[in-house]
Amino acid sequence: MSRILITGASRGIGRAIAAKLAGPDVTLLLHGRDTVALSETCKSIQPKCAGIVKLIHDLATEKGVSGLISQVGEEPINVLVNNAGIAVVKPFREITPEEWRQTLGVNVTAPFLLMQRFAGQMPPGSSVVNILSIAAKTGFANWSAYCMSKFALEGLSQSVREELRDHCVRVINIYPAATSTEIWDDVAGDWPRQKMISADQVADAVAFAIAQPSDVLVENITLGKLQGNI
Repeated sequence: MSRILITGASRGIGRAIAAKLAGPDVTLLLHGRDTVALSETCKSIQPKCAGIVKLIHDLATEKGVSGLISQVGEEPINVLVNNAGIAVVKPFREITPEEWRQTLGVNVTAPFLLMQRFAGQMPPGSSVVNILSIAAKTGFANWSAYCMSKFALEGLSQSVREELRDHCVRVINIYPAATSTEIWDDVAGDWPRQKMISADQVADAVAFAIAQPSDVLVENITLGKLQGNI
């Protein structure tokens, strides 16, 4: 029986990953802040897996992360997917200190604390999957807080990967280009959703990476449109 923890599973990429990894020998631990959306995710996936645990916590705060860790408990997990993220899109001079702290909290500190807590009890052959972004490699105007957080998670992931090699725990980084999810509903501007990759395509990449033999590490997968990214 495998236990898989996925943050940000209420909708979008997280929901797609949960649906892709569900199976009769899998217990899914699904995190989200939106109780209604998370319940919809669980309801749609429940028949496909051995069990589902709902984790409703605010990862922007250490208290929220601690609550999630406590609810997950002491039983080892086999896959940790750090997917939860927030995006503040505005000129850098307009970003408030609170928006900066929330971005760091959800996008950097929470993955750090979850990896720190769970990596030591993950059995050999387990995987940590960090959903980054092409914004972990390139800066974009008006996305400074988001890019900062993804660059930071990139460095953290590379270092943790080297530390976990001897423990036979893999750290896999996924770098999607713009992905058509609900996140764009709250981003000002006319974004061509039809030109973006899908959440299911990101989920396929995650499933491929963790399905490799335990001694094979797919370090990085970058996903984008053949015609170019928006």
